[in-house]
Amino acid sequence: MIQPGQVFRSCDPRGGPHIRIETYRPGSNRAHIVDAATGKRFRQILVTALHDSDTTRAGTQRRTGYVLEPDGCDRGPSVGECRDFDRNWDVEKAGET
Repeated sequence: MIQPGQVFRSCDPRGGPHIRIETYRPGSNRAHIVDAATGKRFRQILVTALHDSDTTRAGTQRRTGYVLEPDGCDRGPSVGECRDFDRNWDVEKAGET
């Protein structure tokens, strides 16, 4: 089951970004995601591109989509936390001058 906070890695053999589920409404065909490392680049992805395993039913390695990270840890701040940090940093910098 897809849940907010889950981290997925790219199945592309060339590599790719890790993504984190930001919001998901059960039954929806899309999930809102952000980059797991930065918490930025808010966008949508089709849930059909999210997989539990990095192998197909035939046993071959997946080359497309994203696979759930085994540790499933949250690797970065949420979009709201990034926005709050940016706002606070701007206020602190303004006070230094």
